[in-house]
Parts: sequence; structure tokens; C-alpha cells
Amino acid sequence: MASSHSILCMTSIIRFLFFSLIFVFFLSSCSVSKKSSETKVYYPGSGKTSTGSTSTKTSTKRSSTTGKVDSRAKTFIAPVDVDRDKFVKYAKTLLGTPYTYGSTVPSKGLDCSGFVYNVFQHFNVSCPRVTNDYTWEGREVSRSEARPGDIILFTGSDHSSGVVGHMGIITENNGDIMFVHSASGKRVGVILNKLSGYYENHFVKIISVLR
Repeated sequence: MASSHSILCMTSIIRFLFFSLIFVFFLSSCSVSKKSSETKVYYPGSGKTSTGSTSTKTSTKRSSTTGKVDSRAKTFIAPVDVDRDKFVKYAKTLLGTPYTYGSTVPSKGLDCSGFVYNVFQHFNVSCPRVTNDYTWEGREVSRSEARPGDIILFTGSDHSSGVVGHMGIITENNGDIMFVHSASGKRVGVILNKLSGYYENHFVKIISVLR
């Protein structure tokens, strides 16, 4: 009886070890399979890495003023061949157009980006529709280098944010920079202003997109 009991115990132990080995092997296989199917994705500028089943290649741009990395491609990939004098001359024909949020049609009114959009469209030039997208466009120039036709960028009402929320077109730079834009304050519309006072406090930068 003792001998039979010992054999039975040994059989149970061997069976237990056999199934345990199979279970461990199965877990190992799943882990290897999972790791091989996952791709680590690095998020530029965040210093963080996450894991996912797929990865997408993106093009990144670095702003010369903010130093931030952005994945959006530029609209203006080369200087636009439009005569600066004609560009500014047409922009001035829109003086007096009332301010209307979200509009690019002069007969209905223009907001600040709609005004710039309309000027570019007049010369059959594709451009961003949203003001903030100009943050990554063109070549940044200093105030002394600024020329008529360059785009001037400002923050919105919160000047401490540093986020571009308003824009215009420079009309002259004879020591003092003048620009035309569609102002929303009291629903003013398209007017000419000097870069001073309120606009000086909200100034972000000037970009050149024309040749």
C-alpha cells in the first residue's frame, strides 16, 4: 500500500510540474508577442515616451521665437512672387470694411485673418485661414528689416499668453511701422495703425512671406 501511495504522489507531482512548465511557457510567449507588436513613440518637446501598436512619421518645425516644436507643415514653402506695392495697394482698398467674425468676404465684413486671407486670395495665393497658424509661417524679420507686405503678428487680448491671436499687413516702415488690419474693438473694421501703445504691448513678431 505504501509503495502504491508513493507512486501516486510522484505521478501527481510530475503532472503538476508538467502543467506548470506549459503555463510558464505560454505566458512568456504572450509577453514576447506583445512587445514585438508595440512601437515606442516619442513626443517631441515633451520628453515622454509612450507605447502603441502603430507609429506615424511626422514632420516637425521649430519656431525661431518660441523654440517650440510643431508637427504642422508650412503653407508658404518658398517666398511668394507677388509685387509688394500691389499687395499693399489692394489691402488698402479694403479700408473701412466692417469687422465680422469668421468672414473672408468684404461685402459681409472681415475679421483679422479673413482680411489677410482675402488679400492673398486676390493674388491667387493659398494661405492659412487661422491667425495662429501664421506662428510657424514665413521668415521672421526684425523691425528694421520689415517691408511693406510683411505680416505683423500680435497676441490676442491676453498679451501675457504669447499666443498669436491677431494680425495685419505692414504698409510702410520709415522708422515708424504702419500696418493695416481688421480690428475687433467696438467692431471697428479695417483700419490703419502705428505700431505703438496697445499694439506695442501685444506685438509678437513680423514674418516675411513675399519675395
